[in-house]
Amino acid sequence: LGLTEDTSLVAISLRQVAKEVGIVPTAFYRHFDSVESLGLALVDESFVSLRELLRDVRTRAPEFADLIDESMVVLGAHVRDHPAHYSFIARERRAGPVRVRDAIGREIELITRELAADVALLPGTESFSPAHLHLLADLIVSFVVTTAERLVDDPAAEDRILADTRTQLRMLLVGALNWRSQR
Repeated sequence: LGLTEDTSLVAISLRQVAKEVGIVPTAFYRHFDSVESLGLALVDESFVSLRELLRDVRTRAPEFADLIDESMVVLGAHVRDHPAHYSFIARERRAGPVRVRDAIGREIELITRELAADVALLPGTESFSPAHLHLLADLIVSFVVTTAERLVDDPAAEDRILADTRTQLRMLLVGALNWRSQR
């Protein structure tokens, strides 16, 4: 992660990684078959704990407002505790190797699907079609991904960024709760 602070994974060599961790290049292959495979492991590591935390929030927060507030607290703390992971994800989701970009996309889609399933259980969403539940979840996840990127770029503005995102999500949900899907 330290090697990717200022550059994308595609610009890092296996020799750089081996030197950084104090092993010979051939020892790298005992763990990964390429730098790209290392990137895939970093994607997994970056998303596993976040998905667990967000899942916990969704099971504890029965109302949209609670869900938003709790999620922002969790997101702020997680970005604060793992800034290198979020910098890595923000950079690699656009500039990384194809397999790494695809893995990040799959992780974001998994979070979106999990959120759509949970949102379907909340009051006020009974009239939503499955497609519209997914669209709403996708909008929410997009806001959260953008917020995480903003937090990484400007950690000193965390309170303002999280407050802005809370307001944006509430505005989004006011409209969403008045939505009626055509069946």
